[in-house]
Amino acid sequence: MRSLVGGLLLVMVGTAAWAVDDGDRSAARATIERQLEAFKKNDPATAYAQAAPQIQSMFSSPETFIAMVEQGYKPVLHPRSYSFDKTEDADGDQLAQAVTLQDDEGVDWMALYLLQKQADGQWRITGCHLKKAPGTSA
Repeated sequence: MRSLVGGLLLVMVGTAAWAVDDGDRSAARATIERQLEAFKKNDPATAYAQAAPQIQSMFSSPETFIAMVEQGYKPVLHPRSYSFDKTEDADGDQLAQAVTLQDDEGVDWMALYLLQKQADGQWRITGCHLKKAPGTSA
């Protein structure tokens, strides 16, 4: 499964323009973790705050953001478990972080989070691509 994640990351981000350091990787992962934990705690405001401004501008409130997640990204709302996989540098101040998770029904998923470092130095989520893990039949 890791080779599939690695291949997906290469397709998604192309050639790296710069290398992120361990501090950037940790900060980006912390952003994803804050959002996942906020989903689990039914805390729309904190979950919404982890999204980049361009994502926030697409939704009128944290509640409309959560409604979108419920419709299109339900496995991330209340995962039984999750783990961070490979991180890839992207162009400029962006990176892609692979996350393996299991939803509340026991189905395995692969999520590829795209993040961008903001002017204030904070990492924010610009997108999430979600698909069932290979071999999952649910």
